[in-house]
Parts: sequence; structure tokens; C-alpha cells
Amino acid sequence: MANDAKKIRFAPNGTIYIAPAPVDGTAGGTTPPVAIGDGVAAPTGYKSLGYVDPAGVTLTPSVESQPVEAWQSAAPVLYNVTKASFSIKATLQETNELTTELFWGNQWVEVMAGQTGTGIFRLDLSSTPDFKEISLVVDWNQGAIRYRCVIPRAMISDRGAIQLSRTENGKYELTIEALDYHGSLGYVLTNDDIIETANLL
Repeated sequence: MANDAKKIRFAPNGTIYIAPAPVDGTAGGTTPPVAIGDGVAAPTGYKSLGYVDPAGVTLTPSVESQPVEAWQSAAPVLYNVTKASFSIKATLQETNELTTELFWGNQWVEVMAGQTGTGIFRLDLSSTPDFKEISLVVDWNQGAIRYRCVIPRAMISDRGAIQLSRTENGKYELTIEALDYHGSLGYVLTNDDIIETANLL
């Protein structure tokens, strides 16, 4: 195959969407999208996390394995998969209800004065936090070439520090790990013409 500069890809545009994780057997739950979308509208049931810092989104698939050795060979005869994972890391730039609840790991509740709301909201930082499952979609495109990564079930595994500064906006650094969903960590959709269909078996 000859070198082709037209096959070099960038991701100048993109969006991260989240929704509650699907619950098997529950009517009205989140249904992970199976269509690539139009690159503009959010998938049904999902909400955008807004602006992400210029570093963009980091997607990291990982497989760990161990060698299986045999008496008859000095080299391993095969490798056995011991762990598979898929992580998504991004630093969110918008301060809103969705991003702050994700980062702090709880919900805002209005402080009440009797039966009257005060307009002050409180978010409790639990000493025994309850890890909430989410569903995640990452869209990115280069012109008309679109990609969509869908993680049906995921949890936030790590949070970065918030730097309060006079000269730089607040940012919310999150690492999100995919969870098993019917034997899958997720899937990627694209309309990119990278598949040589004539060579498929």
C-alpha cells in the first residue's frame, strides 16, 4: 500500500456526552446509540459536557497478558489475556451542574429555610462515596469524516486537582474507565473510507 497523506487524521472538533448507565430489564433506561449521528446533535438521552481543554480527549485501550511456557520451547507458546481495559481522560472547562456533580461525586441540593428555598446550594463530600455508573459517548470529526466512541457502562476512576487561579479558568480533570457490558467494553463507529471492502473475507 502506497503512502497517502490524505489518510492522516486530526480531531479539530468533538464533544463528550454522558447519560445514566443502561439498566437491563428497566423500561425507559438509556439506550447506547448505534448510529454515528450528524456530528452536531446529542444522542438521545445524553447531555454534552461542554468545552474541553485544548489537549482534547485521550482514549486508551489496554490489554494485559501473561506468557504460557512449555517444556518443549524456550519461547512462550502463546499469551493468555489477564486484563482488558479502556479509559477516557479529559479536562472539562465549563463550570455547570453536570460537570461539577461529576467531579465532586454527588448532587447539589438547595438549602431550605423551612419550606422556602434560599437560592444557596450544597454538595456534600461523602467519606464513603457511592460510585455512580454512567454511559459515555465521545464524538469527533475532521470535516465530513466522523467518529463516535460509545462506552455503554463506565465509572470515574480518578479526578485531578482543581487549581484556583486569578489568571486561569477552573478545570475538572477526569479519568473514566469502561465497565463490562454484555462482554464488551464499547465500540467505535465511523464513516471514514479506511476499510478495503474488496479484501474482506
